[in-house]
Amino acid sequence: MTANSQTADPTAQSDYDSPWKEALERYFPEFLGLLFPAIHAEIDWTAPYRSLDNELQQITGDADSGRRYADKLLDVRTRDGRETWVLVHVEVQSDAHAVFPKRMFRYNYRIRDRYDRSVVSLAVLSDSNQRFRPVRYEDGRWGCRIAFEFPMVKLLDYAEPDRWAALEASDNVFALVVMAQIRAKVTDDAETLKGWKFRLIRLMYERGYERALILELFRLIDWMIRLPAGLEADFRQELYAYEEQQRMPYVTTVEQAGIQRGEAIILLRQLSKKFGAEVVEHYRTRIESADPEQLEAWCERILSAESPETIFH
Repeated sequence: MTANSQTADPTAQSDYDSPWKEALERYFPEFLGLLFPAIHAEIDWTAPYRSLDNELQQITGDADSGRRYADKLLDVRTRDGRETWVLVHVEVQSDAHAVFPKRMFRYNYRIRDRYDRSVVSLAVLSDSNQRFRPVRYEDGRWGCRIAFEFPMVKLLDYAEPDRWAALEASDNVFALVVMAQIRAKVTDDAETLKGWKFRLIRLMYERGYERALILELFRLIDWMIRLPAGLEADFRQELYAYEEQQRMPYVTTVEQAGIQRGEAIILLRQLSKKFGAEVVEHYRTRIESADPEQLEAWCERILSAESPETIFH
């Protein structure tokens, strides 16, 4: 490593929960299509699907605090012609924990018991431990036995040259989220990470994505790939110059994303002080994915709001 090289700050890269939750909320069909294509093919995407995060929070409310993983629970309709709804439970695990298979089982049976529906639990492992690959939970004694298996995807496998090339060539927008997560986990040198961050952002422009999609994906990538302050400033200046070169007819991506994040942080703080932490978690995903105009309107409403519902109606 050269004298000018910097090591990526691991504490700056630790907030994987929120960007994954937002990514799964916005791009759930793309997520399944990229990482679980066989399951994606079994779902009727012409029927609307529902997010059940509030129900999931009630079910998992006694889970350990400080966890570094994201959960999403969605209600989808299958394509087999039956009136059957399947609850899809998605886990994103950022560290190799031995108790992970047991937690997968525990959440599965809690959801199944509460709703009396079929439950498909999916594991997405975003840790950097090659040997950590749980796909099964077993327990038993005296002839009484439990065996629970679940589909698992290891993101680290996509760092292999052939699979990485497939990600770069993919027209699935979720591929950019996966690439950002991988580089954030496996890249120690901050200068190299800055290069990867710029490359991923540039891919969006080269693919001709619309402005709204670029802003959404930029926020997710920016959230996952955090750089030391000096290099972050360099990155933003380089991106600004690139956007100027491309003659972008609107506010730069960096400026827009900065405004969006700042307003979201302010609103979350106001909401916490006025209505408490539980209300914040209930509306967090909606706030963090809103555009600046909507955030500004909510910030004005909260000043006179007597309940959270009057803010977000």
